[in-house]
Amino acid sequence: MASNGFQRTSALLRTLRNSNVTSAPVTFTPSGTRSVSLQIVQQRMKSVGNIQKITAAMKMVAASRLKGAQTRMEKSRGLVVPLIRMLGDLPGIVTDTTMVVPVSSDKGLCGGINTTVVKYSKVVAGLEPKTTMTIVGEKARAQLGKGNSDKVNGTIVDLSKIPMTFATASMVADTILAEGAQKHQIVFNKFQSVISFRPTVATVYSSDEYEKAAEAGQIKFDEYEMEGPERSEFLLDLAEFNMGVVMYNALLENSTSELGSRMQSMENSTKNAKDMLGKLTLLYNRTRQASITTELIEIISGASALEAKK
Repeated sequence: MASNGFQRTSALLRTLRNSNVTSAPVTFTPSGTRSVSLQIVQQRMKSVGNIQKITAAMKMVAASRLKGAQTRMEKSRGLVVPLIRMLGDLPGIVTDTTMVVPVSSDKGLCGGINTTVVKYSKVVAGLEPKTTMTIVGEKARAQLGKGNSDKVNGTIVDLSKIPMTFATASMVADTILAEGAQKHQIVFNKFQSVISFRPTVATVYSSDEYEKAAEAGQIKFDEYEMEGPERSEFLLDLAEFNMGVVMYNALLENSTSELGSRMQSMENSTKNAKDMLGKLTLLYNRTRQASITTELIEIISGASALEAKK
């Protein structure tokens, strides 16, 4: 039956071609259908499908790295908490020179964590007149370097390309301490959960400022029994170690927050790509059906015209 129908349609088309029958042009378009090229829709469907595969793969990579990063981050908190108890975290002490250290990521596609660090850094830098910046991470440099170039002393990038160890954090801390600022305020994202990150400002002072705070009773350093060198020399070593520990914790906290935010962002992107692919598939099917319907109407119109001529 199907072959007979096909043969009759083919014979009708040959008859129409051989006859000088003209029919009025048919401009029928089903309701809700836009005239688009099927080839363009196919290309876009292919592009969206490739994007969906990439975002799904990036989500899996971030999820696989998150557990290990979270474990290292939780261990680093065990280093920084005792030092905070001893030396305190007093951001309100006014000093002659202050350095703000924004900690951001080197890569994007991780939500708004870098934008949050930049916003908080600008606010913190505006609290005191003599403030400089040492930026950690490529994304913060791209944003802070535009309107605050006069305050930026240096930039440290590509830390994500090497394993994050305490030795790496110590080298970063030595670079920051070499600037000679009396007060350092490190701005980073503190990890709370996969979908929650808290902007945090950690304050670290020089050994001279810690000694003044100890004499004024603002920190609990003198409550501990110490054996070894004098207090000034001990505080010098302790201030440098404190800077390394705080920087190590800040880098791990921000790295874990980056992975969690990237996993969430890629999941949302994958869902959006899936929804867009469904809409494009529907548009493709509607357009194809409209084209087939138009061809059938033209055949029927031509057959009617041929019958009327006879």
